[in-house]
Amino acid sequence: MIKACIFDLDGTLCDTLESMAISANQCMAPFGYEPLPADNFRYYAGDGAKTLVERALKDAGDVELEHLEEVFQAYRSIFDRDCTYKVRIYDGITEALNQLKANGMKLAVLSNKPHAQTVKVIEKLFGTDLFDHVQGQKDDIPKKPDPAGAFAIANAFGVSTEECMYVGDTNVDMQTGNSAGMFTVGVLWGFRTREELMEHKAHALADNPIDLVRLSQSK
Repeated sequence: MIKACIFDLDGTLCDTLESMAISANQCMAPFGYEPLPADNFRYYAGDGAKTLVERALKDAGDVELEHLEEVFQAYRSIFDRDCTYKVRIYDGITEALNQLKANGMKLAVLSNKPHAQTVKVIEKLFGTDLFDHVQGQKDDIPKKPDPAGAFAIANAFGVSTEECMYVGDTNVDMQTGNSAGMFTVGVLWGFRTREELMEHKAHALADNPIDLVRLSQSK
């Protein structure tokens, strides 16, 4: 029986592609790099902000990452000022979360976004009452796909990993949920493809957010 649902953030709860693209391109422009298409950021995201900047810089032409620290600090500064810049909640997500909550589920967020920014995004977009636990990247917990963060949330909720549904949109999420022994659901409205999610052994796929309610009751 599923008692808790753990969600990835970018590409699962919120569409952040435009936000990441505009911000990264703005930060790289002073060094003479041409702007990258927003769609490229589907494959830059998922492994933390610094890795995103590394991937963007390499594609822009800075293969030696000579400007990594300067661009990364500028990128962080943008999100420190406005963590929800150009970010939107996916259609149907709020309704699905409210239904899961009404069904007695514990709800959590586990993101590779820095912890302070993760908390700010969730509180600004969803308020402080919907999620029972919000966890971003911290120095004392390895980033996904290491399952340590997922284990910590299950422990905080007092549930077994088998009682958790892990929801995400990338290979990193599927690896995280599977390594933690959780029921892993890949979402098809996010950044990556059905093929990637199946290749990394998603237990189930969700075509739209309300499917998550049904899937939470299927175990």
